[in-house]
Amino acid sequence: MFELDIRSRKPIYEQLMDKVKEMIMYGSLRPDEQLPSVRGLSAQLTVNPNTIQKAYRELEREGYIYSVQGKGSFVTPVQQPPQQMKRDEIRAALLKQMIEAVHFGFTQQEVDAIYVEAMQLKERGMSLD
Repeated sequence: MFELDIRSRKPIYEQLMDKVKEMIMYGSLRPDEQLPSVRGLSAQLTVNPNTIQKAYRELEREGYIYSVQGKGSFVTPVQQPPQQMKRDEIRAALLKQMIEAVHFGFTQQEVDAIYVEAMQLKERGMSLD
């Protein structure tokens, strides 16, 4: 389910967070679907349970998952409004990229085409990896 690169400079918990986010965005993990238990995923990936717990805690803080005491962690339903802080973070990152794109000569039509391409990829459940 999850593939991690132990040779990467990116911390394991961040890699796991990225994979879970990607799976949510592309529909591999559905709203209210239960994530693997910390212990189970730790054994499967041969990673310290504290690393898995840290990833889950951060995903919950960012609004991607929620926890139910004694039951586990679940994907947050899409119907819930996204956290404004995360939207602001994404907006700032996009704005920075857009400034760079404008600097390198991207037109509004090219940027619009990229947005349409992203929507199509998401609808097909595809990623750039």
